[in-house]
Amino acid sequence: MTTGGSVAAVDLGATSGRVVVGHVDADGVRMEQVARFPNGPVTRTEGGRDTLHWDVEELSPQMTLGLREAFRRHPGLASIGIDSWAVDYGLLRDGRLLGPPVHYRDDRHARGVGIVHAAMDAAELYARNGLQQLPFNTLFQLAADPARGRADRALLIPDLLGFRLTGVEAAERTNASTTGLLNATTRGWDPALLAAAGLPSGLLAPLRDPGDRLGPLLPSVAAAVGGTAPVTLVGSHDTASAVVAVPATEPDFAYISSGTWSLVGVELDAPVLTDAARAANCTNEGGVDGRVRFLKNVSGLWLLSESVRTWERDDSTIDLEALLASAAAVTTAVPVFDPADPSFTPPGDMPARIAAWCAERGLAAPADRAEVVRSILESLAAAYADTLRTISAVTGKDIRQVHVVGGGSQNRLLCQLTADRTGLPVLAGPVEATALGNLLVQARAVGLAGLGGASLEALRAVVARTVEPVRYSPRPEHRAHRSTTRQRTSA
Repeated sequence: MTTGGSVAAVDLGATSGRVVVGHVDADGVRMEQVARFPNGPVTRTEGGRDTLHWDVEELSPQMTLGLREAFRRHPGLASIGIDSWAVDYGLLRDGRLLGPPVHYRDDRHARGVGIVHAAMDAAELYARNGLQQLPFNTLFQLAADPARGRADRALLIPDLLGFRLTGVEAAERTNASTTGLLNATTRGWDPALLAAAGLPSGLLAPLRDPGDRLGPLLPSVAAAVGGTAPVTLVGSHDTASAVVAVPATEPDFAYISSGTWSLVGVELDAPVLTDAARAANCTNEGGVDGRVRFLKNVSGLWLLSESVRTWERDDSTIDLEALLASAAAVTTAVPVFDPADPSFTPPGDMPARIAAWCAERGLAAPADRAEVVRSILESLAAAYADTLRTISAVTGKDIRQVHVVGGGSQNRLLCQLTADRTGLPVLAGPVEATALGNLLVQARAVGLAGLGGASLEALRAVVARTVEPVRYSPRPEHRAHRSTTRQRTSA
């Protein structure tokens, strides 16, 4: 057992990636960002249509450069772990990528839903995989992928990058649970689900768990990064890592992992596969240590960031803090719309789409930018409140507080509106929950700071020592929102 040391997290998000070194000792975790690089969709014309892709051939060298800087500053790194967004994958043949991974927001995937449902109805699908039905679930993507017949392996994004570092093909189980191809009860690949998507049984890699050692760096990689360390599997779905870093000290909590998407849920010991859970479109995803993340995907700050991008086409820069302050000062009623409406999924002019949504329902659209922002945040908070009420009813879990982690925990107005609409205290932070959870699972795996064999609750106690969340209490004057949220959202 070692008393302290450093590990490196490769943390990839929908807009950027970074390499973070975590220094772990008895006092907690000190994080040091050593590299940051852009990430985002790129468009390629294929077969006469534009397709959104991820530029993995740019991400890989950026990851290598970031790890090189990590080793330069800290030659004794004990481990490396990788996390990213879920569902997207690369197809390989003989270890070579057949083409850039397609982005989950590309509309090509929608036709895969019909292909799968023709082979297996929605009720059986849910009984097997327990997933919220989203058109970009991996089994739908693969069912619609014209290249799948040429591939001998499909690897999710963090597994693909881990393969490039180590040469070892594996499927980390928390991310595998988002594909729709993992059986929610057995936690193994489900042959019937693969058959429904028209996939051969050998396409998916062997399953491994967070904390497992994937392998050492390939000699060529070690030479490129200037050091060597094992790659350790973590909760490679970024939300799985983020939930590890929820600084909960009581069991009756819900979490909102708030970023481009909002993952709103609770932690359970077993999946809930009832008709009520399916009707509510809730999802059972794998967590670290065999826990179940019972949640719903709710649109997140994507709505705000796309609005800002639209406005920046007219203005050189947008002062987001000033815009949020103006939104907080809005006293007129703003429309509360449904963030899950499919019109808000693709990139584009969100203010215009919000106005169109309102016009279709005879509602007054937001009058200016401050009202647009307030409308977005009120709508997200209302969706969170509705979702938590549904989850509590479906699971029977008593929710007494809400932890908001990730980038959205910095949005003070959103956190306060969430407290107002749920009627529950909101504890905001840590901002860097995903990287922190990634680092802690590695630290436990290699035995840093006495964490070898530590429980998930013990890891959360380390988070609580490291970060003090900001508390938001429900304001009494907003009590009426709590009973009208569902009506207004579905208007």
